Amino acid sequence: MSMDRDYTTITGEIPEGGVSPVSYEIQRSRFLAYVIHAEDEDEVRTWLAALKKEHYDARHAPYAMVLGADAARQRSSDDGEPGGTAGSPILEAIKGRGITNAAVAVVRYFGGIKLGAGGLIRAYAHAAVLGLDAAPKLRMTLLRELSVTIDYDLLAAVERYIRTEALIAGKTTYAERVTCLLRVPPDDIARRTAELTDLTAGRAVCTRGATAYQGILCE
Repeated sequence: MSMDRDYTTITGEIPEGGVSPVSYEIQRSRFLAYVIHAEDEDEVRTWLAALKKEHYDARHAPYAMVLGADAARQRSSDDGEPGGTAGSPILEAIKGRGITNAAVAVVRYFGGIKLGAGGLIRAYAHAAVLGLDAAPKLRMTLLRELSVTIDYDLLAAVERYIRTEALIAGKTTYAERVTCLLRVPPDDIARRTAELTDLTAGRAVCTRGATAYQGILCE
């Protein structure tokens, strides 16, 4: 995964007993939308196999997936529905919500009334949107670790700075000196280091660490 941008994903499969699956019915056909967090195609295929086994009596279970922080890997399948009437609308629903590292499958139980190509497109798209909207989402932000080692007499001032600037703080280690672990956007590392150096009159030792994504739950 290219680590150069923020992105939105979902926390995981919509919990059973809650709103999973999301059900939508039209013209006696029932559409069940399932959504999962996924980061590779094998994970999605395993999930789809289990879903199709569970719904062995359903006529169709088209799906789509969008993977990668840049949403570059995209796949969809109509699973026997007329070409372009199922997988593509589901894929567009995922893209339209700006979500990646996720897969959506919509299981259809045919009710005996044909919906036509336009009806199928609208039904699958609507079911996918319902499922995506019900799923808790995470905003994944690229952050870099910044360790700040200081003497105990500087701790109150540094903690006040962290609170005032609303920085994301990790574990604080108390030994001969105190080490505060911060997570900041990579572009802010130089500025934060300079500010902490000024705040402590050059006594803080700032060490840059690894870069990784951190998820923040969307409201």
